[in-house]
Amino acid sequence: MIPIDQYAYTNRLSNVHPLEKMVFALSFLLFAVITKDVLISLITFFVMSTFILFAAKIPLSLYCKLLLLPGFFLLTSIFSILISFTTATLPPHYWSMSFGSVQLFIGKASVDTAFHLFFSVLASISCLYFIALTTPISAITYAMRQLKIPIIFIELCELTYRFIFVFLQSMQAIYEAQQSRLGYQKKRRWFQSVGYLVTAMFKDVFRRSKQLHEAMASRCYNEDISSHYVTYQTERRNWLGIGVSLCLLGAVYLGGFYL
Repeated sequence: MIPIDQYAYTNRLSNVHPLEKMVFALSFLLFAVITKDVLISLITFFVMSTFILFAAKIPLSLYCKLLLLPGFFLLTSIFSILISFTTATLPPHYWSMSFGSVQLFIGKASVDTAFHLFFSVLASISCLYFIALTTPISAITYAMRQLKIPIIFIELCELTYRFIFVFLQSMQAIYEAQQSRLGYQKKRRWFQSVGYLVTAMFKDVFRRSKQLHEAMASRCYNEDISSHYVTYQTERRNWLGIGVSLCLLGAVYLGGFYL
C-alpha cells in the first residue's frame, strides 16, 4: 500500500462524510482558481495545510515530500513563462539579453502572470492533497453514488485505481529481479532493462486484467462491482463550518476588491 492510500484510510478525518470533505476542498479550489487572487490562494493553502497536518494528523515530512514533485513541475513551468523572446521592440521588462536580432527578456507582464500562477497552483495542489490524504477511494466512490453519477463511470474509476496498484506491484517485482541480475550496471544494459521492464509490465497487467474479467464473469457480474459500502453520517456543524468559511473567504476577497 502506498503512503497516500495508507493515510487516506487511517487519518483522523477518514470517518467524516466524503461529500463534506469534497465540497469543502473543491469550493476553496474553485474560488482560488476563478478569482486568481494571491491572498485567496495563500489563505486556501494555509487552511488546507492546517487541516491536513493538524486535523488529519498527516506527518509534516510526508506532506513536504508530496509537495516537492508538483513543485518541481511548477517551477519549470514558471521559468518557461518568465523567459520570452522577440525580434521587435522590447515591451516593459526587468531583464533582457540580445542574440543577434533576437532578444531574450523577462517582461513585467510575464512576472505578474507567473506570480499569480504560482500561488493559484499551490492552492490547488493543497486542495487536491486534502482530498487524497483524507478520503479513501471507497469513500470517494460512495460520494459519487450519492451524487447519482453513472455507475459505468464509477466502476471505471474503481478498476483504474485497482490497476494502479497492479502496475506498481508488477514493476517492483520485475525491477527487483533485474536488479538482482545486475541489469542496471551499465548504460546500455540500463536501457535494455528499462525496455524489458515496460514490455513485461504491460504483458503482466493485460494478463491480470483478463483474469479479473473472467473471474467477474464466472461470478455472474451484473454491472455492479461493489454491493456493500461503508455508510457515513453527515453532521450539521460540518456543513455550517463550510458555509461560514466560504462566507469569510468571500468577504476577504470582496474587501480587497473594493479597496
